Amino acid sequence: MKKVIKIAAVSLLGLAFSVAHADENAIRQALGKAMPSVTVGAVKPSEISGLYEVTVGGNIVYVSDDGKYLIQGHLVDVAARTDLTEEKLGGARKQALEKLGQDKMIVFKPKTSKYTVSIFTDIDCGYCRKLHSEIDQYMAEGITVQYLFFPRAGKGSDSYHKAVSVWCADDRKAALTAAKKGDTPPAKTCVNPVDEHMQLAEDFEVKGTPMIVTEKGNIFPGYLPAKQLAEALADEQGKK
Repeated sequence: MKKVIKIAAVSLLGLAFSVAHADENAIRQALGKAMPSVTVGAVKPSEISGLYEVTVGGNIVYVSDDGKYLIQGHLVDVAARTDLTEEKLGGARKQALEKLGQDKMIVFKPKTSKYTVSIFTDIDCGYCRKLHSEIDQYMAEGITVQYLFFPRAGKGSDSYHKAVSVWCADDRKAALTAAKKGDTPPAKTCVNPVDEHMQLAEDFEVKGTPMIVTEKGNIFPGYLPAKQLAEALADEQGKK
């Protein structure tokens, strides 16, 4: 009798696995057909039966098991008062930034680095300029700053062309610092990651600049003074 129960349990487990695999394939095929330009990452069952959690770039969406319906928004555990989606978004953002790679960012690094943040910036944004004018203060706090471009006026705008010119400059850091002071960088073009930065900003639902992303993928929207940011990063790492 025990042997029969064991065999039945194994069979049910195999059936569940095959159904889940079939659902994942259906979702990938449906999304691939409807949105061919979208790169689908992990697909796994969500906390709601029949609804799958799908990683798209640095974002998370929810899709029905047949791939017919997609829901954008946050899944909240009402009883626990916990935003389940936000908890997982940090990991998705972190992976997306790691996939992009530091070689596609403009990096200001102190001699001794305690923390690393990725900052979406617009050359013509006032608070972005204020933040960069204090870059030495961030370095003094041991904060490595990885810049990504998000020209809010969009592709083809003056801010976009400035971003491309800065990236294509012989000395990117010097060119960025000069541009942040109001100088117009000499027009240059080359292979650049600005469009990738903008796509990532869209995936991260960036609404304004600067937007700071921590090593754990958490977000601090807007300008934060160096000491305040260092305190927040220490809290995140459990050092306070």
